[in-house]
Amino acid sequence: MPISGIDLSNIDHTVRPQDDLYQHVNGAWLKATEIPDDRPLEGTFTALRDGAEIAVRDIIEEAAGKGAAASGIERKVGDLYNSFMDEAAVEDKGMEPIRERLAEVFATKSVGDLVSLAGRLFRADVGGLFYIYPAPDAGNPDRILLYTGQGGLGLPDESYYREEKFAPMVTAYGNHVRTMFTLAGLEDAEAAAGRVVALETGLASHHWDNVTLRDPQKTYNLRTADEALSLFPLLGTWFEAAGIDEDKRREIVVSTPDFFSGAAGLLESEPLGIWQEWLAMRVISAAAPYLSSAFVDANFAFYGTTISGTPRNKDRWKRGVGVVEAALGEAVGQIYVSRHFPESHKARMKTLVDNLIEAYRRSITGLEWMGEETKAEALRKLESFRGKIGYPDKWIDYSAVEIDPADLLGNVERAHNADVDRHLDEVGKPVDLDKWLMTPQTVNAYYHPMLNEIVFPAAILQPPFFTADADDAVNYGGIGAVIGHEIGHGFDDQGSQFDGGGALRNWWTEEDRKAFEELTAKLVAQFDVLSPYAAPGHYVNGKLTLGENIGDLGGLTIAYKAYLISLDGKEPEVLDGLTGQQRFFASWAAGWRQVIRTEEAIRRLATDPHSPNEFRTNAIAKNLDAFHEAFGVTEQDGMWMPREERVSIW
Repeated sequence: MPISGIDLSNIDHTVRPQDDLYQHVNGAWLKATEIPDDRPLEGTFTALRDGAEIAVRDIIEEAAGKGAAASGIERKVGDLYNSFMDEAAVEDKGMEPIRERLAEVFATKSVGDLVSLAGRLFRADVGGLFYIYPAPDAGNPDRILLYTGQGGLGLPDESYYREEKFAPMVTAYGNHVRTMFTLAGLEDAEAAAGRVVALETGLASHHWDNVTLRDPQKTYNLRTADEALSLFPLLGTWFEAAGIDEDKRREIVVSTPDFFSGAAGLLESEPLGIWQEWLAMRVISAAAPYLSSAFVDANFAFYGTTISGTPRNKDRWKRGVGVVEAALGEAVGQIYVSRHFPESHKARMKTLVDNLIEAYRRSITGLEWMGEETKAEALRKLESFRGKIGYPDKWIDYSAVEIDPADLLGNVERAHNADVDRHLDEVGKPVDLDKWLMTPQTVNAYYHPMLNEIVFPAAILQPPFFTADADDAVNYGGIGAVIGHEIGHGFDDQGSQFDGGGALRNWWTEEDRKAFEELTAKLVAQFDVLSPYAAPGHYVNGKLTLGENIGDLGGLTIAYKAYLISLDGKEPEVLDGLTGQQRFFASWAAGWRQVIRTEEAIRRLATDPHSPNEFRTNAIAKNLDAFHEAFGVTEQDGMWMPREERVSIW
């Protein structure tokens, strides 16, 4: 007899699944779990990440222990880790690694000089006025272009500068800037901090909000080099200083053109001295995690404790592992998969993906609200989905990364510089379909709309999401729903605007698009009224979270249909007192168990496109007829949703 795969010790039997599925399945765990002092939350994903982190630590420390006896990439991994773990050497250097750089900032003679310096500092991973990265052209996804968009802020989001409820956080940020300036020996630190916050408030006023940024039609703004210069005249200066050749920037996508014209205006109207202070803060913030403890502690006190409510920083070894992962992640990943990812998992996952695709095909074919013309396009897109499972077939070559065991900050910067070159090399070349955007040891998954691919790294293919020897109900309710979620992103409010070839193209009839938007508006309304247990009085933004909510709803709906396909007409066994259908929904709920600090919950409501976990469980399950049937939910139960209010999209 197979195991059920449901951890019965986590169940709270005082809560009925008909009243609160999330609390029933996870309640005992929620009551017993305390958030470790070094993190803002604890849950399923953090537990898996802990396991992956320990596995990666073993790999890294093996390399580090060999010292000079190691060679090649193993030597680089070990030397980078040792450069971070040599705390005494880092402490002795104090702020010396950035002293000369700060002097450069204040030696600039003009705004043009400052923008040029910011371009050079981009190579050293110092955040500037805007971000830049390569991606397939949404209008012609067979080619790679550079994308650029708004930046320049020290707080998590433009809403922090705009909304009254975040005013205490803005004050705290000003105090943080003053602290960092004082540590760096800048004169008149308090007044300078006030000027930086005021300048960032001005920049934030030209930012688009998070909901607008989710609209691919609004953010796809293809511009020639001259057109981009008309928005931001010093853009060419920045590109030249950053070492980005003209042939790489003849056309670029300017995601937020209003920001560039607004920032250009501020460069003209605000004194050079204030811009110098702003760039100095960017330099200090970028380097702070790699400087002496005074900088590390002050940086964490704001971004870790004030912003997210986390009492203490991670142990140094954990931060060291993070540094190596960021710089040489796939080198570590190669060893990780050889030790921790059985090839049998890949075959099992392929079966799950195939069944999810088939379930989507059947569901789309039978949709009542969609016409035949649009269905044909949707099915063509579905058939062209590509799945990547476990790890890449081609690994990143890190030969260009230079590591010096005595130069921590330099190592971080050189690794970033090599990463920039590697990414710039993609521009103008055919799209690399073998490339991954996550390492195998990452506990996550993603969908890429311009490549129409779903990607599942090895580290997420573990319990409770994937249990190799468990009953199918648990795997379909866990990793099956994750697979369905990622496929669902191809048909959410954003992904549905891209066709099967990855092009931003309207493949819908007007009537079908209207019907789709009517359904999604109902989902927005459902989530807009929800306030999480960790942050009462703060509410979900239904428009910001719409894409993820569509992904969850479609993922769970289609995973259930795929589970029925896998049964092939057979009645599943009752295991641990649960029917197959009940185990499916219990598995879904178990995947989202989490306790979170209030500060982090508030931050996520403002910036995270995902809904709080209790709503990813309950608010989604309520919409499924199958959930009501599995547990016999009636009008008297807390999980009841009237049939006419339930939303079914895919």
